[in-house]
Amino acid sequence: MNARILSDLTLPVTALVALEAKFSHLPAPNVDFCPVYPDRLRLSLHDDLGAFEAWREALNIDPAAVVHRVQGGGGTRVLKVHGRFAGADIELVGFTPVPVLEPVAAGSGAVS
Repeated sequence: MNARILSDLTLPVTALVALEAKFSHLPAPNVDFCPVYPDRLRLSLHDDLGAFEAWREALNIDPAAVVHRVQGGGGTRVLKVHGRFAGADIELVGFTPVPVLEPVAAGSGAVS
């Protein structure tokens, strides 16, 4: 495999600059570039699915394309979706804790 150089990441860096210019009002995500996927810009948001949704809407990504999973032994909800912006593959990821449900006492609840 040929070694990648910094200029191989021009596409996602350019997309990040364009995102900042167009969506500077949105919550700041964690940003990742990776030479293994030189056309990809990863935006991840933690503990705020509203921020994930704001970015998904801004990027005009179909909500039906969002994949939902859990990790961390069921303790973390993960939403992931891919879209395109400024020629780059945008991987949008949201992480949030899965709410802990309160146990319900036997016999309580709706009466039928």
